[in-house]
Amino acid sequence: MYDITGLAVLVFFGVAILVAELLAKRTGFNGPVLLIVGGLGLGFLPFTSTIRVPPELVVLLFLPALLYWEALTVSLREIRNDFRTLVLSSVFLVIATAAVVATVAHVALGLSWPVGFVLGAIVAPTDATAVTAVARGLPRRPLTMLRAESLVNDGTALVLFGVAVGVASGAEPFRALGVLEAFGVSYLGGIAIGLVVAWVAIKVRQFARDALLESVVSLLTPFVAFLIAEEIHASGVLAVVVCGLALGRVGPRSIGARTRAQAHAFWRITTFLLNAALFLLVGLELPAALTGFSSRTLGFGVVAALLVAAAVVLTRLSWFYVVPYVIRLLDRRTSQRARRMTARQRLPLAWSGFRGAVSLAIALAVPLTTVDGAPFPDRDLLLVVTFGVILVTLVVQGLTLPAVIRLAHYGPDTAADEEMALAQSRTIDGALAILPRAAADHGAPDALVEQLRSEHESRRRRSGAAAEEERRRADDDVESAVRLALLRERRRVLVGLRDEGLIDDQVVLRVQAELDNEELGLTGAPGPE
Repeated sequence: MYDITGLAVLVFFGVAILVAELLAKRTGFNGPVLLIVGGLGLGFLPFTSTIRVPPELVVLLFLPALLYWEALTVSLREIRNDFRTLVLSSVFLVIATAAVVATVAHVALGLSWPVGFVLGAIVAPTDATAVTAVARGLPRRPLTMLRAESLVNDGTALVLFGVAVGVASGAEPFRALGVLEAFGVSYLGGIAIGLVVAWVAIKVRQFARDALLESVVSLLTPFVAFLIAEEIHASGVLAVVVCGLALGRVGPRSIGARTRAQAHAFWRITTFLLNAALFLLVGLELPAALTGFSSRTLGFGVVAALLVAAAVVLTRLSWFYVVPYVIRLLDRRTSQRARRMTARQRLPLAWSGFRGAVSLAIALAVPLTTVDGAPFPDRDLLLVVTFGVILVTLVVQGLTLPAVIRLAHYGPDTAADEEMALAQSRTIDGALAILPRAAADHGAPDALVEQLRSEHESRRRRSGAAAEEERRRADDDVESAVRLALLRERRRVLVGLRDEGLIDDQVVLRVQAELDNEELGLTGAPGPE
């Protein structure tokens, strides 16, 4: 009666994600690689063999959501501190990589220069989802640098791709001034749209003042920013990133706790599923790309993929071991010297150039024909090479990254703990400073004032390393154990009242939420990752 193919695909995708993530947690193996293998397995099922991934699905649905969450949770302070490095790697490294790949494609593979630059634009950007999933073992500063780079370099690559495809398909001649104009409109327009949408989102939230409606605003925000920017031919990627950074900066002052908790929960599960689905789609599309590869031999395609992957990896390695020394010759300020990394510490940054679903989406967006109706030259080869580069960077570099991180000898990353202790101490100071005024405004009795003062002083004593140690001992703490036992009994009684028909399900939900909050207060509520 119904065609259940779509539902079957959705169920199999969900099961594959669940199995792959469970295996990754149990074995410590690379999660994205397991998901790609799962996608390959799904590709051999009868009802998935005809599934094709529309590039619009990744660019218009997956990309805005994932970039928005990354921008909301990345450190703006670290971005400002390493802004020059970010600009160099997200703009000029992308251009350099595209140029090197185009040269390899033209000289070694026989592709025309325009098609070579199309390939270069496809494989030049690192992928934010891949970086976040694979490079978690890095300390805060290098991880932030990688995340920030991957947030911005997609916009650079998309501008290059649009110019290269236009030239390769005969739609427009190459003009250096036109390229500069495209970059200017893309970047300036994207930044402006991102700031405007962030401002409008804050105003709408202030007008709504409802957690559910504000969550709807949060859901719409990245897509509105992306849509408006693309409509004026600006960078939708940059608009989403700037919007997310701006909201992440002003959010603590303008967004309520309940709205923030609800939005964080929504975005965490949504981006987790989207990330996993993207890696599955990479694996799912590979059999179709190999089946449709007819212009050259399979052996040629494999060699081409390996050559381009080597060009991508070596270009990044060269960049991170040449450009910093050039900068050191030009900038000898003491403040910059303090932020320098050793050659060992730069190696994980140079080795973490993972490519992912963004490159796949760009490759799938290559038109089937040129302006005169002829097949787009070597389009099937571009797809095969793109898959090869994605697999090499994710599998080879991803699996060896832990060893590279150990080789870097970063040492303990204590900055976050120190800043956490400072934040706890200063916020308690602020609360104690206004306690007399707040008590007077609300007519609080002296006993309550002393109780609150005692609680905050106790928190101060438990801050820093002592607080962390206390959290680690929480499960063994007698008081916590007793309180948790009482909560379990309250839940049992609550469900019993419902089963007897004495209270409504809505009452159960409300009381259950209160009990959950108490339990999280005892065991430690998970924060945003």
